Amino acid sequence: MFGALTSSFSGSSSGSGLLSASTADDPPKKTPRKSSTGPPSLNTLSRVAISLEYASLRYQSHCPLGMYVIPFADDPFIWDAVLFIHQGYYTDSILRFRLTFPHNYPERPPTVHFITDVFHPLISHQDGTFNLAPKFNPWRPNEHHVYDVLYCIKGSFKKHTLDQIKENDCLNKEAFRYHDTTSSFAALATQSSMLSQTASALFDHDYPSMANTKGPPHSLIFHELTPEQSGALRAHLGLQTWEDAPSSD
Repeated sequence: MFGALTSSFSGSSSGSGLLSASTADDPPKKTPRKSSTGPPSLNTLSRVAISLEYASLRYQSHCPLGMYVIPFADDPFIWDAVLFIHQGYYTDSILRFRLTFPHNYPERPPTVHFITDVFHPLISHQDGTFNLAPKFNPWRPNEHHVYDVLYCIKGSFKKHTLDQIKENDCLNKEAFRYHDTTSSFAALATQSSMLSQTASALFDHDYPSMANTKGPPHSLIFHELTPEQSGALRAHLGLQTWEDAPSSD
């Protein structure tokens, strides 16, 4: 199956207008930030803060490896993202999610909703809500940044984080069986991964999802490519054809 990632974002005065990709897998060092005050200009200050947060994702280590993020074209308070997972229980998962910022950001954290159906203790199976509370309790506007949220999201799919999740923090109680029956959890996580890779999940814009009724359609869109289109794209990027790629045997 061939696919390409494209975006409908065309730029805005509130963001950099570029897709942010990661170059590292460890969070960057903290940078102090002044808290926004003054209700009359709060919305403007929040827009500036969010724009600066997005611009900072260009810096090394500010965006997790395997994650792509872009602000929504008509609303800088909405960011769309996709996460490619390469190891662990969720290996090969392709997960789309959305961050929605409050209009008094950074006083309160963004909310996170997964668009792709995924079986996970911290993700509600009803609407895709991701629980940030275990990591940010409380949220500290002078200390916490969006890249902290992004690293938290990616880290939640790793074994050491799953081992530490408490039942009270679980939005999907059924997924908490991980602590009792690892083999059953692993099977369901693998099933989630396989479903996230299906043609209907990737290419069908009307495919049912946990959060598809909340807000505008997701900005990061996959398009299925013909073998000819895939070959031309790989050649343009200087990649080997599938036939020429070395065997792993």
